Amino acid sequence: MQVRAILLGGMLLFVAQGRVHLDGTWQAHAGDEIRHIVVRSDSSAQFGDEVARWRLVGDSLWITLGDGVWQVYGMKLAGDKLTISGGDLEKPVTLRRLGPPVARPDSLAIPDAPPANARAW
Repeated sequence: MQVRAILLGGMLLFVAQGRVHLDGTWQAHAGDEIRHIVVRSDSSAQFGDEVARWRLVGDSLWITLGDGVWQVYGMKLAGDKLTISGGDLEKPVTLRRLGPPVARPDSLAIPDAPPANARAW
């Protein structure tokens, strides 16, 4: 599950004109591997064939894989780098924004969002 968290946490942030834009292609290092995560403005995020739903709540990033719970991470943005921490991560992970997202294929459905009180602790 931790690798998923690193990959999904690869999602995020580009700030422009006072609004947070969460779309883009992000890169994360998971051990010796490099992962690419696509975050779209439709609240979906994708790595490989897996699709997750995301949302921002204050300064936290919430992610669900459709398993009925939100995993919650703290986040900090500095330029094109996003650092996430907490949740199921043993240590903070920094991701780098590479560019814009690619379109989500119609064949990949976005998971339903669980209720806000369905959080993984």
